[in-house]
Amino acid sequence: MLVNILGITDDAKCYEVVRHLRWPEGVRGPHCDSDGVVEQGRDETEPQRQRYECRSCGRRFDDLTETIFAGHRQPLRVWVLVLHFMGLDLSNEQLAQELDLDPDDARRMTTLLREGVVQRKPAARLSGEVECDEVDVVAGHKGHPEAVRKKGGPAAAGG
Repeated sequence: MLVNILGITDDAKCYEVVRHLRWPEGVRGPHCDSDGVVEQGRDETEPQRQRYECRSCGRRFDDLTETIFAGHRQPLRVWVLVLHFMGLDLSNEQLAQELDLDPDDARRMTTLLREGVVQRKPAARLSGEVECDEVDVVAGHKGHPEAVRKKGGPAAAGG
């Protein structure tokens, strides 16, 4: 049986990790990508959640604005734990039980997280030397070029 780690997850650490992953070079406005951002206090319901204002476009946002975590009632620490348990390959039912979630909520959260990963997956980019194995194509009927030669097909002219 897994240990229920929900009670020992640190909200401040979760937000710190999100900030670092989202803005490794410092906070930027999600609407205009400006670095002219100032802190504007904290969220009343989640005190670790920082609010900001962009000086370039004047829009306000917080740590979760325009992320898959925004607009949902579950705290960020629960989302982080869902990600952790998804990595351990727990079923939605096991995950719901371990985190004391409604099974439908657990299913919705894992679906959103999977879709978010797929949407943000970067396109494959090849660079440098790229190798490709050759493919041999055997001309003929079901791999028998003799059958084509006897009938006067394309292999007869080349063979």
